[in-house]
Amino acid sequence: MTSALPPKFDITREQIETVVAAFYARIRHHPGLGPVFAVHVNDWPSHEAKVADFWANAILGERVYDGSPMQAHLEAGNVRPGMFETWLALFDQTLAEELPTEVATPWSALAHRIGRSLRAGVVERETLPGGVPKLI
Repeated sequence: MTSALPPKFDITREQIETVVAAFYARIRHHPGLGPVFAVHVNDWPSHEAKVADFWANAILGERVYDGSPMQAHLEAGNVRPGMFETWLALFDQTLAEELPTEVATPWSALAHRIGRSLRAGVVERETLPGGVPKLI
């Protein structure tokens, strides 16, 4: 696979796939997030492959991901405030356990930037400052 951009940090596609698989194993067993994902994911290997493609695109510059995370989270309809913090905490835990610090740290920073963007587009777009719901 030819990369359009240089990698953001030193990681392999195999490491990305390992982290994604370990993370979603945690998600499936999480009492709060597991049921949210279970409503939407019927084929875990396919979902994990798509997410690995997303990260390969974001980190390695591979042009293999086709989709819109923002649109997917908007269409889910069951993403609520607080879920992103929980998601990121589980992701950080997985990164710390699966990767050396010099790889986990920049991936975590990237995930947090993406998480802030998704949270703003999915959850905070329906709230006023301070978390007050918009009356539309």
